[in-house]
Amino acid sequence: MSSQGSTNILSSAQLHAKAWAEGYELIDLQLSSLGLRAVEALGLSSGETVLDIGCGTGQTLLQLAERVGTEGQVIGVDVAPLLVEIAKQRTEPLNQVRLIEADAQSLDLPSESMDAAFSRFGVMSFADPVTAFANFRRILRPAGRLAFSCWRSLQDNELDYFPVSAVRVQSAVDETPFSFANPEYVRYILTAAGFKEIDIQSHDEKVSSGNLDAMTSVLLKVGPLGKIVRENPTLRRAAEPLLREALAALGDPSKVQLLASVWIVTARA
Repeated sequence: MSSQGSTNILSSAQLHAKAWAEGYELIDLQLSSLGLRAVEALGLSSGETVLDIGCGTGQTLLQLAERVGTEGQVIGVDVAPLLVEIAKQRTEPLNQVRLIEADAQSLDLPSESMDAAFSRFGVMSFADPVTAFANFRRILRPAGRLAFSCWRSLQDNELDYFPVSAVRVQSAVDETPFSFANPEYVRYILTAAGFKEIDIQSHDEKVSSGNLDAMTSVLLKVGPLGKIVRENPTLRRAAEPLLREALAALGDPSKVQLLASVWIVTARA
């Protein structure tokens, strides 16, 4: 598929950030529990410092801040200015939260300055993942903890495969978000970056953004189908009724759920 329309003005990354900013409240409903699995795996205590890699619009910053308390610190980093601005607004009352607009893989924080590092789907697209994770390990204190959630394969994820199948655009899917689908590849990256005590657990959970209208809106904005529609806006007119009909056929229109399949990865520096 060729890019059309607004993609001539905005880059793919800018279109993604714009879509996320427009729908972040519904997206948070969908992804919150998946990120919380990794938050819980960190076992954070009051007063600790934690890095949020790819913090987006800030829901995870709020969740992390609740666990480290006013004596702790949460540093969120994201490369998208629009998302960082929303995160700043959402966390403005919290003195323990600090935002950095930067590429996380080259983040310049002091060595051994953080107790923990976390990410909710923010680590799968690094150009050089070993270098990126080696940098996170450098930032962590000795025996510091790492925990993140990442997607398993496209085919394992009904949340992502069902929409592209409904619209019949499977061949156009960008596989980058699923680059960590192979757990042995994830283990290799973390080992090469210097991490130890690596544990990779599968987790499957039905997730939802709400009713039929909400789920249709979110899936047309983000995820594999969202990316295809963003970069080919003329497709939306045909895609929306196909997606809506397929979601409606699942049953209860008041809460449309799809299965998400992820890895919950933990390790120590």
